[in-house]
Amino acid sequence: MAETHPTLNWEASATTTHPQVSSTLPSEVTACLNNARFLHLATCDSLYPHVSLMNYTYLPSTPFSPHPIIIMTTNPSSKKALNLINNPRVSLLVHDWVSHRPPTTTANDAQRSGSPPRQATRSSLASLLLHMNTSALSSISTTINGMARLIELGSAEEAWYKERHLQNNTFGDQAREERGLFGALEESQGDGGRGCFIEGEEVRVVVVRVKEGRIADWKGGVKDWALVEEGEQHNTNAGHERLVNGV
Repeated sequence: MAETHPTLNWEASATTTHPQVSSTLPSEVTACLNNARFLHLATCDSLYPHVSLMNYTYLPSTPFSPHPIIIMTTNPSSKKALNLINNPRVSLLVHDWVSHRPPTTTANDAQRSGSPPRQATRSSLASLLLHMNTSALSSISTTINGMARLIELGSAEEAWYKERHLQNNTFGDQAREERGLFGALEESQGDGGRGCFIEGEEVRVVVVRVKEGRIADWKGGVKDWALVEEGEQHNTNAGHERLVNGV
């Protein structure tokens, strides 16, 4: 039976709402992190935010940290890696919505047909998702704010994180069958880019310590949350001093 979530309260979303302060993550956040395949990572330089779609691994704690962390990997010369060197603050978006966009009933304008085109062949998986009982699905997303750290190259910590990240992003026959429903990938892409993006010698491991965030539902309800140490008091104005991420 699908897990049901309490109704979220409608509050002004431009400011911090009355946060749920705890030493553990809210159950909705944990569910999203355990169930989602990808997340969106937002980094920022001095001008514009930069958003990337990322494989990730969530761990509630590690031998190197008692705090919830999220592991990702990146090319050291990527835009996000360069942003993280100067600004380690990041925002992540995770959701466990299962959806397929049906064709629109009419064209939006003379230059664009319905989206997706009606003549497009619908896969069996897409049809299943379209007709699935939506009451059995969650409609929660969560934004997560945290501090990112590039792990030292060649360290035991880096090796440990890479191993866990590789284990979490190695998929079996079911994943290959699902790819076939949407159109087969080239054989060289069958590992999901694992060899390039996780196992490569030059790949940098990024670890985000989870700090706080916001849960939102499809009706517009929001709920803020924050992680604190046992006995620590949450300060919503903390963390505005300039920080530089050591590499």
